[in-house]
Amino acid sequence: MAGEWTRGERAGVRDGGAHTRLMSFFDCFRRRRTPPLHVAIDRGAGPVVILVHGIASSAVTFENLVPLIDDRHRVIAIDLMGFGESVAPPDAQFTIEEHVEALAETLVSLRLRHPFVLVGHSMGSLIAARYAATHNRRVTKLVLVSPPVYVAPTALGDPMERAAMGLYLKAYEYLRTNKTFTMRNAAMLARISPIRNVLEVSERNWTAFVLSLEKSIESQTTVSDIATVTSPVEVVYGTLDPFMMPSGLRIIEQMRHVTVHRVDGSDHLVRKRLARVVATAVG
Repeated sequence: MAGEWTRGERAGVRDGGAHTRLMSFFDCFRRRRTPPLHVAIDRGAGPVVILVHGIASSAVTFENLVPLIDDRHRVIAIDLMGFGESVAPPDAQFTIEEHVEALAETLVSLRLRHPFVLVGHSMGSLIAARYAATHNRRVTKLVLVSPPVYVAPTALGDPMERAAMGLYLKAYEYLRTNKTFTMRNAAMLARISPIRNVLEVSERNWTAFVLSLEKSIESQTTVSDIATVTSPVEVVYGTLDPFMMPSGLRIIEQMRHVTVHRVDGSDHLVRKRLARVVATAVG
């Protein structure tokens, strides 16, 4: 009869369904076998504060902040996927979604009983914003430190701001496509940094650096993520931070649940002056 499946076709459908279920099982198994992110710091007692560093860095980013808050908080600092001591799956693309998923799975493994304060620095602030937007009930406060909030140049009305945003994106593209130049200059900056080992761009993390830059910083939805967050948002940045764009900052500081703290004389790093303001924002 027309439209009626043969026995072979029905068997094929059954076999196909079984194959799909089997592949789903192995996909879940592979995801479970993905190594959790490295917990570099877990000390103190009290309400939990989670610290998430930025691109080409590690938990040492927060060495000036941790001593200011671990007397009243349990402080947990995590190395992002592909950076510090955290490994990455061989097929990782380092999208914002993958970074957030890795962070979320690691936090689940810590079995935290209560919501927490989430602090992100640089690219870590973009990851933290997306996590808070998709896990609203888990975050009591979101603290974004030196967040590189960018919008598409075509979305900017001011010609000067549009040109500046375009230059930022071209500079990032240059870093991604000129490996020797980028590694050499990163090593030079690392040597003169006041925070030891705060910057690493090497063969070990080159793929993580390049793909995170392209897919988590250059391509971002941070403005809409912050707008979706239901908890209070504290933004802390230095007036000398070369990665801050006024256009992105101006948009988020107009949101009712966002409070902005401007630290004179501070740059992109969490130096002692910036750390004190961040500690106050954490509470």
